[in-house]
Amino acid sequence: MPDRDLELLISAAKASGEIASGFAIEQLRSWHKPDDAGPVTEADLAVNTYLEETLRAARPDYGWLSEETEDTAERLSAEKLFVIDPIDGTRSFMEGSYTWAHSLSVVTHGEVTAAVVYLPMKNRLYSAAKGLGAHLNNAPIRSSNAAKLEGASVLLARPALDPRHWKSGPPSIERNFRPSLAYRLALVAEGRFDAMLTLRRSWEWDIAAGALIISEAGGTVSDKTGAPLRFNNAEPLLSGVVASGAEMHADIHAHLA
Repeated sequence: MPDRDLELLISAAKASGEIASGFAIEQLRSWHKPDDAGPVTEADLAVNTYLEETLRAARPDYGWLSEETEDTAERLSAEKLFVIDPIDGTRSFMEGSYTWAHSLSVVTHGEVTAAVVYLPMKNRLYSAAKGLGAHLNNAPIRSSNAAKLEGASVLLARPALDPRHWKSGPPSIERNFRPSLAYRLALVAEGRFDAMLTLRRSWEWDIAAGALIISEAGGTVSDKTGAPLRFNNAEPLLSGVVASGAEMHADIHAHLA
C-alpha cells in the first residue's frame, strides 16, 4: 500500500522543482543570513512559502521545521512534523549548477518515516517510506556492500581528513564531494559511492530525508560517535553524520578518533 505522506512529499517536491527552476539565475536576488549562516535567495523563500502553505494545509496537525522558517518550540510537542530544506545547496543553485536538491521529510516520534530528495535539474527523485524500501525514479536502490574504508569511494569535505579526526591518520580513500548533504546521502543510498561523512554539527533539515533513504536502501547511518540519529531536537543540530553500506559502518568508526 502506498504511503500517503510519501505521496504528498513527492507531489510537493515536483512542484517545488518547477518553482525553483523558474527563476532566472542572472536576475536572482540573494543576501546573506545573519551570523554568517550562509546565503539565501528569493527562490529559497518562494519554495519555502509554497511548501509551508501546501504541506501544512494537507496535514494541519503536523509540526514544522524548515531552514527558511523561524523556529518555535511548538513543534516539540507534535507527534509528527515536516522537516524541510527548500533548497539544499543554495550556493550551487546561485552558480547555475545542477547539484542542488529539495529535501523533504516527515518525522514521527523522532524517527524519519517518509522522505524525498529531488534534484529537478538532473531529473533524479530519491524517495523512501519506513519499511517500504528506497527508490530512485521509482526503481529500487541498494547501498554498497563494500566492507572496508581503506580504498573506498567516500563523499566528504576536505576538512574531514584533518589528522585529528582519525586514530592513525586519514585513511587512504577515493575522496569525492557534492555541495548538497542530502544529495551525498542519496548517492550513498544508490550505491554510487561507498560512504559519506561530515564531522561538523549538521542541521536536521540537511540530513533527515537522506537518512531514511540510506536506511531503507540497506545502509546504516549514525552520528559521528556511532549513536543513532534522532530528530525534532530542541536545538535541531546533529553531532555529525556517518553513512555507508551496512558492511562498512563499523570499520569507519574503528578509524575515527
